[in-house]
Amino acid sequence: MPKTKFAGVYSGQNGRYYYDIQLGVDESTGKRIRKKSQKDADGQLFKSATAAHKEVVRLKAEFDRESGHTVYALTYGVYMRKSYIPAYQASVQKETFETRKTALNVFVQKFGDVELRKLDVRQVQGFRNWLLTDAGYSQSYASLVFGMFRKSLDFAVEMNYLPSNVSKRVKAISKGRATVPYWTKSEFQTVLNQICTSDYYEHLNFVMLYVYFMTGVRVNEGMALQWADVDFTHAQLRVTHMLVIKTKQNWKRHDYTKTDSGLRTISIDRDTLKVLRVWKKRQTQNGFGKQDDFVFSYDGSPMLKSTLMRIIHRYAKLANVHPIQGKGLRHSHASYLINEFNVSVLVLSKRLGHSSPEITLRHYAHMYVGADKELAQMMSGHITYAAPKESKVKFNGNQVVAPPQLRQ
Repeated sequence: MPKTKFAGVYSGQNGRYYYDIQLGVDESTGKRIRKKSQKDADGQLFKSATAAHKEVVRLKAEFDRESGHTVYALTYGVYMRKSYIPAYQASVQKETFETRKTALNVFVQKFGDVELRKLDVRQVQGFRNWLLTDAGYSQSYASLVFGMFRKSLDFAVEMNYLPSNVSKRVKAISKGRATVPYWTKSEFQTVLNQICTSDYYEHLNFVMLYVYFMTGVRVNEGMALQWADVDFTHAQLRVTHMLVIKTKQNWKRHDYTKTDSGLRTISIDRDTLKVLRVWKKRQTQNGFGKQDDFVFSYDGSPMLKSTLMRIIHRYAKLANVHPIQGKGLRHSHASYLINEFNVSVLVLSKRLGHSSPEITLRHYAHMYVGADKELAQMMSGHITYAAPKESKVKFNGNQVVAPPQLRQ
């Protein structure tokens, strides 16, 4: 059923408004207490969503009184520590929670002493302004943090601590369009020319940059690659894992990727296959190269993301090209396929492990500019025509334009 702007209030097919809420848990049965109705306490049908919302507020307040506990003095900080953070931690992966703890702590620092039900729209607007100015965050990260804050209040509504989410009255922060720097084909070639592959460690540097550029795998997908994932017979790379690593001794190789669509098999070109074959032989000479050994490794341990960044910056400086992030290699791959081979969005989407071509376009549509220019060049001279010397049409009426000498 269509939702209204009020939590728990809906508009039915018959055009009537009703509420459908959960008030808590029955301590005797352990079952959730659910209330649903089209009528108020006097038995009158709701004439508006606002009327239904008022009844929801009344029911929740009544439930609070009858259940022997009140949440009116509950502070946001206590709510976060006792309710939301434990629930959130239980609902996401451990690594995700670790990366989100900083933002959660920011919420507690900003609103910890504020009574949850007294949190008002001005405070939320001030927090939004701070995220976009003094916090020093990027637009995309500010959007993420504000979205997380909103969800913390959504949960408070679900748990009946709040009648509504005041943050929904403040405009969301858009992600903005983040442009990720990447390398062109010529820039990448210049970087490769700086790497001395006769040195064992530099050889690994070469392999990492080359494979990332030529396959477009995510950083943590590439770090998780083992030789069992490389099919030399069919020239394919199986992307089925992601690596979460804190130190070279503290890491975990998960048997999933960022999204379900990230589980994929990538066809690799003969040159990349040769690069991998030569590196595997080099690894074997140093006591590694077995099926369960990491592809990107010089000592049997996986590589750190920070190491990849140092590799990029080191050779970018030597090549006198702009440095990029690790994910910039993925964008470089997309640019390479689009501008050199005019690859379709559908093919690129599957290769990058996106769930839909729409996501691919959202990130890489601006890269198709070069492909559009190439298309325009191909169109030039493609249509031929020869105009007759005399008109073959006999006009009736005033369509005939007078000769210049009569236009006086």
